[in-house]
Amino acid sequence: MSTTSAVTSGLDDRKAAELGRLIDVDRYPLDGRDLPAANPSHAAYWNVVEHARSGLRSDGCAVLKRFVTPHGVRQLNDEIVAAKPQTHFSTQVINPYFHTQVNPEFSDDHPVNTFTERSSGFIPGDAWPSVCAIDAVFRAPQLCRLLADCLEIDELHCYADPLAGLTANILDPGQQFPWHFDTNDFAVTVLVQPADEGGLFEYAPAVRSADDEGFEAIGGLLDGGRDGVHTLDLQPGDLQIFRGRYSLHRVTRVAASSQPRHAAIFAYTHQPGVIGRVERTRQLFGRVLAEHEEAERGRVREDDLLD
Repeated sequence: MSTTSAVTSGLDDRKAAELGRLIDVDRYPLDGRDLPAANPSHAAYWNVVEHARSGLRSDGCAVLKRFVTPHGVRQLNDEIVAAKPQTHFSTQVINPYFHTQVNPEFSDDHPVNTFTERSSGFIPGDAWPSVCAIDAVFRAPQLCRLLADCLEIDELHCYADPLAGLTANILDPGQQFPWHFDTNDFAVTVLVQPADEGGLFEYAPAVRSADDEGFEAIGGLLDGGRDGVHTLDLQPGDLQIFRGRYSLHRVTRVAASSQPRHAAIFAYTHQPGVIGRVERTRQLFGRVLAEHEEAERGRVREDDLLD
């Protein structure tokens, strides 16, 4: 049996073959979980999972190098370029919690009142064609299961948000995404086109927790400190699993003379049917839909963090 014909049990041969061209299934055998323990692909699958679990346990980050094939990278980038006219670009001055207004309850030099330029763009989920490679990778059930195994949870579901489920982050020359926290527990990204200069992903793991905002450590980083900061040398096709709820992170400014930085963002949730928050959606996409307004009315927060 060929690699691509075995890559996804439960999918037809055409979809399996296409996924096998997009993902390096020799290195990352998506069907390995279902094979007998004596099969080399079974062992390879669990080696990938253990590698990812080790990184996620130690500092909340795992990178699967060259997960997307060179062919896949080209195809994903072509689709991003085609959809790029629908990008919502915005420039704001934000604090690490995406707030834009001074909070008088805190001192002027407090992290809550420390603001930095955010200049970047997001391609919304409703910009993609119904049939495209980036969507095929995002929705592949075997990828969901691999990610769930890496994250040590029972199952994952594609984020139901019509704008933020499948997106691409665009950093054009001169743009940056400053230090911030995510509202979701984890993020999955694939670097598709790196910047020639700048555009580096940096993070400081676990600087806060569900019951401790960690203001002192955050303040040090906002002041230019480098304690505990990791800088990733991501290459095209690298898939990153990152716990960004508690780890401060940023993408450094792309040089003015550089090509743009393109990254595909695959969003998943523990439960089906999850829709994003109104305020953050409007900041990133410039609009909200009826689904966001309805979900907001019934939302229950999972923690008391500033965001």
